[in-house]
Amino acid sequence: MKNKDLFRVGFVQNNPVFAEVQKNLGRVESLLAGHDADLFVLPELFATGYQFKDMDESRSLAELVPGGVTTSMLTSISKNTNTFIVAGLAEIDGDKVYNSAVVTGPDGYIGKYRKLHLFDTEKACFLPGDLPLQVFDIGGAKAGVMICFDWRFPETARTLALMGADLIAHPSNLVLTHCPQAMITRCLENRIFAVTADRVGMENRLGNNEPLNFMGQSQVIDPNGNILYRASMKDEEVHVVQLDLSMARDKCLNQQNHIFKDRRTNHYYQES
Repeated sequence: MKNKDLFRVGFVQNNPVFAEVQKNLGRVESLLAGHDADLFVLPELFATGYQFKDMDESRSLAELVPGGVTTSMLTSISKNTNTFIVAGLAEIDGDKVYNSAVVTGPDGYIGKYRKLHLFDTEKACFLPGDLPLQVFDIGGAKAGVMICFDWRFPETARTLALMGADLIAHPSNLVLTHCPQAMITRCLENRIFAVTADRVGMENRLGNNEPLNFMGQSQVIDPNGNILYRASMKDEEVHVVQLDLSMARDKCLNQQNHIFKDRRTNHYYQES
C-alpha cells in the first residue's frame, strides 16, 4: 500500500527553438519518455521560446487555455501516463495575452495561473495576471503555482503556503543568477517544497547585443532548505525526486515555534 505522504516530482529542463512549437512539443515528449512521476513541472514558455519582440508577436504564438495545441498535448500525456503536469505557455484570451501556466492531470485539464509579476521586456509582450493565486489538488498533494520572477515577491509563496500548498510548482526562464539560492529562502520561510523547472540555451532577438543566457539549474528544494537535486547549467535534463509531504504539513520548528501561528500580523505593515 502506497504511503499517502510520498509523492514523486520531476522537472524537464529543455532548450526550445523560438517559435518552433511543434518541434519543441515533440522534444519535450521525447525527454519525458521513460520517466515516471506523480507531477512533472515544465519551464516557462517551454514550447514557444521566451524573447518576444512585442505584444503582436506574443499574440501570434499564444494559445487558448484550454483548447490550444500545447494544453491538448499535455492533457494527452497526463491521461496516458497518469501524471499531473504544470507547464508555462503564452495564453490568448480575446485580444489579451498572458504569460501563463496550465495544470493538467489524468482526468484532463485542471486549471491555469497567469503570471502576476512581469519581468523587464515581458511588460511589452504580456498583460499582468488577473487571476487569484490558487492551490490545486493533484493526486494527494496540494500544489501552488508561480512563474519565474514571482519568486522575487515573497508574498507570492507565503500566500500559497497559507492556502495549504505542500509544494510550489515554479516554471521559469531564469537569467538572474541568485534565484536558485533565493528559492531556498522561500522554502525555509514557509516550510514548503519547491520544484523550479528552468530552461537552458540563449536567445538574442531584440537586436540590442544583449543576449539572454538561460541558466538551467532546475531544482527541487525541501522545507528545510536542502537542495534535493539541482540540474546543470547547460544541458537538457529530466530528473525525478521522491518527496515526503508530511515535512511540508508540519509547520513547527520545535515545541515552541510554529511558523504561521507565531506571525504577528497586527504589527505588520498593511496597505490601505
